Order: sequence, then C-alpha cells, then structure tokens
Amino acid sequence: MQERTRLEKQLGEVKAMTQGFDDALALIELGEAEGDDAIVAEAEKDLEAIRAKAEKMQIESLLSGEADANDCYLEVHAGAGGTEAQDWAEMLLRMYTRWAERHGYKVEWLEESQGEEAGLKSATVKITGHNAYGWLKTESGVHRLVRISPYDSQARRHTSFSSAWVYPVIDDSIDIVIEDKDLKIDTYRASGAGGQHVNRTDSAVRITHMPSGIVVQCQNDRSQHRNRDTAMNMLKARLYEAELQRREEAAAATEATKSDIGWGHQIRSYVLQPYQMVKDLRTSVESGNPTAVLDGDIDDFLEASLASKVGMTRDGDSAAAS
Repeated sequence: MQERTRLEKQLGEVKAMTQGFDDALALIELGEAEGDDAIVAEAEKDLEAIRAKAEKMQIESLLSGEADANDCYLEVHAGAGGTEAQDWAEMLLRMYTRWAERHGYKVEWLEESQGEEAGLKSATVKITGHNAYGWLKTESGVHRLVRISPYDSQARRHTSFSSAWVYPVIDDSIDIVIEDKDLKIDTYRASGAGGQHVNRTDSAVRITHMPSGIVVQCQNDRSQHRNRDTAMNMLKARLYEAELQRREEAAAATEATKSDIGWGHQIRSYVLQPYQMVKDLRTSVESGNPTAVLDGDIDDFLEASLASKVGMTRDGDSAAAS
C-alpha cells in the first residue's frame, strides 16, 4: 500500500505538470495571436516553474533504491596524521550535520571519540528523515583536505585525510512469512520419556523448511497442535537468526572493501590553500566556495554522484541485456 501510494503521488505530479505545460503553450499561442505581451510573459513564467519542478522530480526519481527512503547511520574516522586529521574529521562531520539540519533532518549522536588535542578520532550519528540514506549513500569514501595548518607554528601547508561511511537503518522487527508449500511436516511417535499419552500417540512434529534446509522438531507436549505451534515458532526464530547472520556476513564483506584512509583513495578534495576549490574526483563537479561547502552546501555533489551512479547502473543493465 505504501508503494502504491508513492506511485500514485508521482503519477499525479507528472499528469499535473503535463497539463500545466499544455496550458502554458496554449496561453502563449493566445497571447501571440492577440498581441498581448503580458499573457505571453505570464505563460513563460509558468513554463519556468514547470522546468524547475521537472528538475526536482528528476533528482527525486534517483532515490528509488530499496533502502533509499530509510534513515541512515553516518560514521566519520580520522586518517593518519594525529591532530590535523582529527580536526579534519570534526570539520567533515560538521559539514554533514549542517547539511542535515538544512534539510530538516534530525541528527542523533551515538558515539564520539575525542582527539588528543582537538577534533575527533571517530564519531557516529544517526540521521533521521525521509530519503536520508538515499541522499547520502554515495558519500562513503575518503575525503582529502589541503590547508595551512592552524596547529603548525611555521604555518606550513598540510594534507589531511578522513573517511565517511554511510549505511541504512534497517527495521529488524520480526515479520517472517512462511509459505505452506515450503514446508514438509512429519508426525511421529515420541521415543523419549514423557507421559503415557506422549508415547502412545503420533504427537511429535518435525518441520522441514525446504528452501533453507532448516529442520525443527518438538515432542514435549501430548497435543500435536501445540507441538506444531511450538515447532513453527522455533522455525521462525531459526530463520530470523539465519537472516541476521546473512546481514552480518554482508556487512563484513562490505567492511572488507573499505579503502585505506590516504592517498589514491579519496573521492573528494577540499583545497583551502594555495587556492580555494572543492572537487569531486568521481564526477568532476567543482565549487570555488569551500566555506559554503563545509557549511553544508553539498547538494550539487550529492545530485551529481547519484546521477552518475544511476547512469552506470542503467548502462550495466543495457550491456547485460545486449
């Protein structure tokens, strides 16, 4: 139902935009036919508003991944370099929290390890809001800062590295659906000690979950129905545990792909000296105003990296199809 509501809303917006476009064109034709420049100007303003709306919808269409709508966790870790890197980690985290606040997201601090003199060794925050993970998911990687160090008495230029890691908040409420066709249920006479009724009737139950190969059995009650209920609960618990293990293995595999926090692995460079420039090395998007970027103005970088990621996915799908 949530997916249906989302799709109906999007279709409604497209239909309204299409109707507005047609109406604006009709007004322009009418204004030109009657020589009324005011009507033409008004219709052109409407077209400009529709163009802006279309651009916004195009960006929102990139946030359609399975977990994009989720809240997210954001970890920041200082690289090698002591106080310099730890100060940069704190600046980087401030950039993301300011971005989140600009967009009305809630930021909750979960963990923080202070640096020896200044900054942070590491910190973890939870960012809560619609599409938080979708917007930030491409920010995982190494970030490089070049500046005149405020901690160097000789005012030399330093290069520092810190990493960001973004992953979605997953709802772990137990809601396991088991199809009857996936089950093999056997009843048999209990062989162990247990009361006369247990031993004289086929009250024991064994359930095999065919897709996973998990087998559970229960014979501790003389009622076959109660034994079956208990066995089903055992099966659900086993399936839930298996899913948790799968997630942990996937997280460990993802963790193993993390690159070193240093040269050659950065996704974005923030240069404050000898010139001022922020450049994303994946998309080549640049900004000549690093002060604004470090104050949370990173939408251009997020949009470009999302568009690039979706483009690569579509190209890969096309290649696979061909």
